[in-house]
Amino acid sequence: MEEAGRSTGPKTTKISMPKKRNFQAFKKDWQLYALILLPIIYLVIFKYVPMFGNIIAFRRFIPGGSIIGEDWVGFYYFKMFLSDPTFYNVFANTLILAFLLLVITFPAPIIFALLLNEVKNRLFKRFVQTASYLPHFFSIVVVAGMVFEMVALNGPLNSLIAFFGGDKINFIQLPEWFRTIFVSVDLWQGLGWGAILYLAALTGINEELYEAAKIDGANRWKQTLHITIPGILPTIVVLLILNIGNFLQVGFEKVLLLYNPLTYETADVIATYVYRIGLESGSFSYGTAIGLFESIVGLILVFGANYLSRRITDNSLW
Repeated sequence: MEEAGRSTGPKTTKISMPKKRNFQAFKKDWQLYALILLPIIYLVIFKYVPMFGNIIAFRRFIPGGSIIGEDWVGFYYFKMFLSDPTFYNVFANTLILAFLLLVITFPAPIIFALLLNEVKNRLFKRFVQTASYLPHFFSIVVVAGMVFEMVALNGPLNSLIAFFGGDKINFIQLPEWFRTIFVSVDLWQGLGWGAILYLAALTGINEELYEAAKIDGANRWKQTLHITIPGILPTIVVLLILNIGNFLQVGFEKVLLLYNPLTYETADVIATYVYRIGLESGSFSYGTAIGLFESIVGLILVFGANYLSRRITDNSLW
């Protein structure tokens, strides 16, 4: 009995010591832990609690009735939108816009940060940085208003076209011009802001590597290729995975403000379709089913991109 008592003593101590240390650490730095309380509350209330509402994708929801719907219908609404030709047109528009944004607006801040890193004049560099950051802080409503003014029939762009002898184009009402306008606006608004993380990553590269490369006769292009880009590759990979996770979310507010019924052919995306079907038409269960489908696709893309990144570059989110 005494031997058994002796054997249990150390085990109890080993288990309690980490708990004691954790409590002491919390007691010592409780102010720091308190700082994350509000973000946690925000995530729980606005991100996790609303997920319970996804249940109405499988139930028939009637406004004024039960909050979880009236009748269980299973995958009825999923079959409905998968058999709807309009959904496939909306899904195709979303994929095309998302692909254009990924191919054009994702590498642009990387290139901009690399070019800005080569600028030696600090005053000019700061001016360019500030000027490129500003559009990010503009309200999307203001940006949409600026776009309408720029591409109006009597706006600056059409005046320039007429000056060179061309015919004026009603850009905002032509479906074939929507994607060009949307991607251009997104690039202009996010270029400088997107370069911030890459500029921060560039400052973490050891300068001795560049000195060694110079001694070996490497020019600036080779230094960029073999030192700079590998140095910021982990940052690029993490942001790429996050961008792929939001692949189908192409900017609901911006699309909603820039499109109109004449441009639905190329401008209508999943988010705006859900908005019209779910909120404007009152088909809440149908809209929830489409939104849940979009979220599941995004989750699969995140896991797939993370897996491929880990296998190819040894860099990943987890």
